[in-house]
Amino acid sequence: MVAEADTGGRTPHGAVGRGIAAVALAWSLFQLWIASPLPFLFGIGILNTTEARSVHLAFAVFLGFLLFPAFKRSSRLYIPVADWVLAAVGAACAGYLYVFYDALSSRPGLPTHQDLAVAVIGLITLLEATRRALGLPLVIMAVVFIGYIFLGPYMPEMIAHQAISLNKGMSHLWLSTEGVYGVALGVSTSFIFLFVLFGALLETAGAGNYFIQSAISLLGSLRGGPAKAAVLASAATGVISGSSIANVVTTGTFTIPLMKRVGYRPDKAGAVESAASVDGQIMPPVMGAAAFLMVEYVGIPYAEVVRHAILPALISYIALFYIVHLEAVKAGIHGIPRAHATSWGRRLASMGMTVSGLIILAAIVYYGFGWIKTIAGDASFLIAGLLLGLSYVGLLKFSTRYPELRMDDPDQPLETLPDVGPTLKSGLYFLLPVVALIWNLMVEQLSPATSAFWATVFLIFILVTQRPLLAWFRGSRDLAAPWRQGGRDLFTGLITGARNMIAIGLATAAAGIIVGTVTLTGVGLVMTEFVELVSGGNLFIMLVMVAVICLILGMGLPTTANYIVVSTLMAPVVVELGAQNGLLVPLIAVHLFVFYFGLMADVTPPVGLASYAAAGIARTDPIKTGVTAFGYSIRTAILPFMFIFNTQLLLIGIGGPLQLAVTVASAVAANLIFVAATQGWFLARNRWYETLALLLIAFSLFRPGFWMDLLFPPYSLEPASRVMEVVEAAPPNHPIRFWIEGENLDGRRISKGVLLTLGERGPAPARLQATGLRTLANGDRLDIIAVRFGSQADKMGVDQGFAITGMEVPTDRPATEWMLLPPLLVLGLLMLVQARRREKD
Repeated sequence: MVAEADTGGRTPHGAVGRGIAAVALAWSLFQLWIASPLPFLFGIGILNTTEARSVHLAFAVFLGFLLFPAFKRSSRLYIPVADWVLAAVGAACAGYLYVFYDALSSRPGLPTHQDLAVAVIGLITLLEATRRALGLPLVIMAVVFIGYIFLGPYMPEMIAHQAISLNKGMSHLWLSTEGVYGVALGVSTSFIFLFVLFGALLETAGAGNYFIQSAISLLGSLRGGPAKAAVLASAATGVISGSSIANVVTTGTFTIPLMKRVGYRPDKAGAVESAASVDGQIMPPVMGAAAFLMVEYVGIPYAEVVRHAILPALISYIALFYIVHLEAVKAGIHGIPRAHATSWGRRLASMGMTVSGLIILAAIVYYGFGWIKTIAGDASFLIAGLLLGLSYVGLLKFSTRYPELRMDDPDQPLETLPDVGPTLKSGLYFLLPVVALIWNLMVEQLSPATSAFWATVFLIFILVTQRPLLAWFRGSRDLAAPWRQGGRDLFTGLITGARNMIAIGLATAAAGIIVGTVTLTGVGLVMTEFVELVSGGNLFIMLVMVAVICLILGMGLPTTANYIVVSTLMAPVVVELGAQNGLLVPLIAVHLFVFYFGLMADVTPPVGLASYAAAGIARTDPIKTGVTAFGYSIRTAILPFMFIFNTQLLLIGIGGPLQLAVTVASAVAANLIFVAATQGWFLARNRWYETLALLLIAFSLFRPGFWMDLLFPPYSLEPASRVMEVVEAAPPNHPIRFWIEGENLDGRRISKGVLLTLGERGPAPARLQATGLRTLANGDRLDIIAVRFGSQADKMGVDQGFAITGMEVPTDRPATEWMLLPPLLVLGLLMLVQARRREKD
């Protein structure tokens, strides 16, 4: 199943198999080469971004035709001649931009007959490779958008556009960086491959097994323990995984049979794993590779994307944990007994010592590395690397005190659980590469590509040396076999990483067709007008419509392509219509909104890919599994609506540690209460009015500002004449709410709000220019005389010729957090009532 979903179904043997392995290995080595400093150090193999994208796609297309059979009945061991021909032709067309880069650069927009032939054949082969690897949904969508380019004059009036020639269309889609070779493929080339390779190497090293075994040992004895272990294991796998399907088949192969064994219905066992694995795509730092695309599309640093995404992901997993607990309570499901019965006190003490040790180690790393960086300067990198290596050797030696973890057979009964302490301590060194990755990303603030490169280099060192060192520490002197096995593991990991990337590379390229169509035809404006017309300007109806459209657009698409499509088509709709109706939110909130609902398609029937994969393992009906999984995922679907109206859930506008603690606690409590309402069980089975009360309490905890806004207006409108004064006095990184007016390119009069975040302190004109605006005072307004391309203002839809007519400043009113007290009091009363009823029952 893993092979069919992520790496291609074919496994040819002999010379053909070795040849394909060599190509996959070459792809991984190529990606490591261009990410390393070596090309610049030696002055060879330096590629610009377009050339690198071309080579990247050539590898993906070539391997796509060889490893993904044309039909379900096609042979998995034999590659027909036609596929070899298609692979060669497709790779040649994809690599055309690399080979003829100089010639194409000298004649932009003026393709020759050869250019056009290559573009047409290249698109056809790309779509066929995409169909094999990803199925029909993305291909159908791409074909529809290509048709829209050339059939614009014959479309209904609302979506019609001027005729576009074959020359212009093919140049845009294939011979420029606006279509197939656009930002999405660029991110796949620069960032995504390295993170997928990192995950493949980590899995090959044995970290996936370690995560699963640790989750089972920690939580398996609790009520409904295997389901709780599935949630924890999927969260841990989701940290590094780029695919919800891969997450399902990796962790679900072990956890789903265990859930069935302790009493979960097959559809519920599959639904738990499916919901947990899809939530892995919203879990930083990788987020199914969407995090790196958000950096490009939203225009904020990677560390900011992770900071904004972390709280919704965590509370979503906590709520799913609560769901499986309630299901266990309702069904009377218990956990698996431990091999050695110990008291809760001893288990907590052992777990506390392990966690404390990790925290102390993290503190030593954080503050120690910070001190080294201050004292040693540029040499700190080498010193930190040496200390990391010593930590690895020390933890590896420490792990030899405990039995080696082996993956249990999921079809065999698991009568007792392994002990927590030995299980956790046997693989602590697997956490070091993840620590190195997160350190580089969040503390050193290196680029994602550089961070992933150095973390992967460290992981390669672990992969090659762990077996020989373990053998040495256990007293063996025959180290030749462990060294050979370490080399084979590295070889396998590099090949698996490349095979895992085929579908993602093809998906980002095919999704580029849709992006290119939007930029060429302006169909994004049509989507805005359509949603505005149907919603009648009602904000809530507009958001529901966008959510439903994202669900439809996301059906059958992998995470990366899913985000590209929904962010290209639907994010501008929310930004534009929200701005016209007073909903001013940061762009990251809008992108996370459409991303969440695009992901919901992975569990939603009839095309929920993750649900199909989980149902296959659980041996149950995929539609029933999908319906159950969607019910479990409602607690995730409610979050985007909440953080659109309460951006504190994205850790935006948090005033200090106390406010942060209140925000986190209230958000977690709100989602748990929402789960209790939707599951019909809190401390006891809910009555209908108790369910309504729980929903109202959850809403009030999620969005206390709603009730405060009814009592005190949050903002007052100030004239444009005060803009310069307020901007200059604003604290660093402060958001300002401007109201602007003007005519768009279609001559339509626009009046809307925009939210722009100021940078560091300075003169008002300089701070406005940092957002992308140059202004000129004109009576009672500020005329916008220039908008910098790619700036905040440009991304928010501000055009040259608009004018700032006013601004909204916060009013002086009580803290919103006071509105948390009434729902908490009602919750306490409800808990008292249900507790008494439970005692009577």
